[in-house]
Amino acid sequence: MTAGLIGSATPLADRFDLALVDLDGVAYRGHEPIDGAAEGLTAARERGMRLVFVTNNASREPESVADQLTDLGIVTHASEVMTAAQAAAQLLRTRLPRGSKVLVVGGAGLVTAVRLAGYEVVHSADDEPAAVAQGFSPEVGWPQLAEAAYAVGRGAWHVASNLDLSLPTARGFAPGNGSLVGAVQAATGVVPDSAGKPSPTMYQMAVERVGARETLVIGDRLDTDLGGARAGGYIGLHVLTGVSSARDDVLAVPGERPHLIGADLRSLLVAHPEPQQGEDGWWTVREASARVVEGRLELGRGSDTSVEGQVDVVRAACAAAWTAVDAGVELDPSSVPELATALDGE
Repeated sequence: MTAGLIGSATPLADRFDLALVDLDGVAYRGHEPIDGAAEGLTAARERGMRLVFVTNNASREPESVADQLTDLGIVTHASEVMTAAQAAAQLLRTRLPRGSKVLVVGGAGLVTAVRLAGYEVVHSADDEPAAVAQGFSPEVGWPQLAEAAYAVGRGAWHVASNLDLSLPTARGFAPGNGSLVGAVQAATGVVPDSAGKPSPTMYQMAVERVGARETLVIGDRLDTDLGGARAGGYIGLHVLTGVSSARDDVLAVPGERPHLIGADLRSLLVAHPEPQQGEDGWWTVREASARVVEGRLELGRGSDTSVEGQVDVVRAACAAAWTAVDAGVELDPSSVPELATALDGE
């Protein structure tokens, strides 16, 4: 699969029969809606695209997630939600027999998933658990982290639902599960295994659950959502409504690059032009153009100031920068401006 951007002559909702959609920063932000999310997903469904919401959040039950989406105008059933808690439980099954004790540090979603996988949930290291399953919950504090550290220090297998250092909320970015896992790791010196993105485990589970001819992964984070797409061999769409910015796209390492870029989920309803290389190293996308000269990015924005015109600038910049970097050129980060900042959820 190409390491660069691709194009689609038809709207993505017509090309892909399944979309694996991240939640925070894509379908909503905290408890607030994101412009275009309900509109884009509803219309995509009407065109025949199936949706599975795949989230690194392990604190909530699938039913709770489905209810929130439905309240925001995105009608969703619990069977259309795949959480990192379910993936963590699946990872436990690879090493632990049913009936083993698992110390759970996290919310109700992780407790339920571990129990449904056939394990006995405990809350103290003195119960001699065989593993610690750790996921995010706002209620997790020092006592829970200490029990996890005691258990891991005594030899329990440490499984993290995900390693996201931050998570988007309506007020900004807050510490994520990776930050809390880091406290246990710092105390024990033991590196945990992770079931969440960028591991493609959840994507594979979701595809197996519903089946698909061609799958599209949609996310806002390059290091998790899009990294997971690359790792699993799926096409990845980066929407500029969450954590990673358009500038991050231009500077992305190969294993985290998106295949497609859109302003928001309404980008499912339109075709995506593929960057074209012209003379003098210029890459063009409709009116937008970009090239790298002596390690510095140069942009030609054209006259289109619409949202799609701004995204075209990002696409052209990515094509120029990635081609140069892959050819061994050292790109000067200071030459890459903040692009399409009105679209980046800022």
